[in-house]
Amino acid sequence: MWSLIKWLAMRLAVVRWIVKVLGMLAFLPIAFLLKAIGLPLLIVLGVLALPVLFLLFLFGLPIFLVLLVGGLAMGALFVALSIGMLALKFAIFVVLPIWLTYKLLAWLFRGRGGGVARPDVHGPDPSTGSDAA
Repeated sequence: MWSLIKWLAMRLAVVRWIVKVLGMLAFLPIAFLLKAIGLPLLIVLGVLALPVLFLLFLFGLPIFLVLLVGGLAMGALFVALSIGMLALKFAIFVVLPIWLTYKLLAWLFRGRGGGVARPDVHGPDPSTGSDAA
């Protein structure tokens, strides 16, 4: 009986190990995507914050205040970039498909009356103020 339990436990351990390895491989593309987005984001933050740090050093502020204000500036830039990325994601994945669908449907059904003849309806003539018909 003990050998059967040992065999079953070993079998389950191997299955769990294989699932863990394959699960880690599933997260590999996500890690590469985060690396591809995160590193340029850090570069942008660094490039934008370096002039602020240089100016603060130039004005003669203490190192602690320079790093504090530089960190606050980088934090504010990070918040702005994060909100911008969120807005961009919303625009690409929600607004763009809706707008393209609208444009496609408007292009498909433009000029078609659906088989029903529509009479020409004119509004009042703006020069005389009376109806043109």
